[in-house]
Amino acid sequence: MILCLDVGSTWTKAALVTPEGELVRTGQHPTTPPEVLRGIDALRAEVGDGEVLACSSAGGGLRLAVVGQERVVSAEAGYRVALSAGAKVVHVSAGPVDVRALRASAPDLVLLVGGTDGGDRSVLLHNAAKLARVAVPIVLAGNAEAQPEALALLAGRTVVACPNVLPDVGELAPEPARKAIREAFLQHVIGGKGLSRGPRFRRLVRAVTPDAVLAGVSRLAAQDREGAVLVVDVGGATTDVYSAVSTADSEGLERTVALPPDRRTVEGDLGMRWSAPGVVQEALAERLTTDDLTEEARLRAENVGWLPDDPAVDVKLASFAAILAVRRHLRQVDGQLGPHGAGLLVLSGGVFRHTPDITPAVDALRADPVLRPVLRTAEITVDRDYVLAPVGLLAESGRVEAADRLAKRLA
Repeated sequence: MILCLDVGSTWTKAALVTPEGELVRTGQHPTTPPEVLRGIDALRAEVGDGEVLACSSAGGGLRLAVVGQERVVSAEAGYRVALSAGAKVVHVSAGPVDVRALRASAPDLVLLVGGTDGGDRSVLLHNAAKLARVAVPIVLAGNAEAQPEALALLAGRTVVACPNVLPDVGELAPEPARKAIREAFLQHVIGGKGLSRGPRFRRLVRAVTPDAVLAGVSRLAAQDREGAVLVVDVGGATTDVYSAVSTADSEGLERTVALPPDRRTVEGDLGMRWSAPGVVQEALAERLTTDDLTEEARLRAENVGWLPDDPAVDVKLASFAAILAVRRHLRQVDGQLGPHGAGLLVLSGGVFRHTPDITPAVDALRADPVLRPVLRTAEITVDRDYVLAPVGLLAESGRVEAADRLAKRLA
């Protein structure tokens, strides 16, 4: 058996899966900092044990700062790579870095980029010298010819070097940097989150949770279907949107910095509890509703653990958050979901998983004038068993056939 774990800030979720990708049992337990292993061990006793594949977003996940050369080219490339690596981008700098502003954003990791291979090296080297004074791990993914000198300037700092994210103008190469970000997170960041006293938890975790989910979304998009896959995960504080475009659908999508086929955006002001007031405020501003739910939102923000007897208001807030987050996501990717739009929309998050009838939310999404062209032929489903992160964990561990079989629960 394979036990897939997602250790979140509030809940730790488990899925027990056969080696062939059949879901046997699921469960969840409150996350138990400062020793998250207590919650994990309780789940192992409840759900069943096996080889553990784990991801984590506890302790705020991965906070990443991007330091680049030009906002439209290298910094933009770094930003897109960071989002697709499961990071929450807390700072983007273009040109000479402002170290004070970067420190104020409190990143766990810095992605240092700049210049195409063989191109300008001055800004990259200037920023490397400045970052030598910042005690944060650095992933160096800029001009390959300038990297040896940059590494010398960063001597004494924790640095992971990898091939350039932008080897040539318009050519985005995200995978080496994504891998380096993952390795830096596992080796240098997760141990500093105060989640566990020993090395066992750090050895268990293989990815930051959004990276695992994005890998799961990619497996969904790789299945034989027309159109892109959209996933909307509405949480208490944030709403995450993932999209993946099939290889066939991605042909002809061009831009100054080409988009990776899979990407993620995070909306930190849209959520069901802490961020509920932001949902209502923007829903009113965008004329999604005429109902003033300000008091309902305030109640939820002040009582984040409250579960109402009637889920109607929560479903309405979730539909607003989903619509607003997908609108923003489409702006980030310039609407580039391929010629067929979305073929599958997966709704995730507690409100969708635990509400038997989410028809009002589905109807609201389909009726939205901005989303209607994108969702016109999309199948809409709910990840009620929370399998997307396990699908990604299986795929990233080399069990692609098992991952695809598990993903069929959503397809």
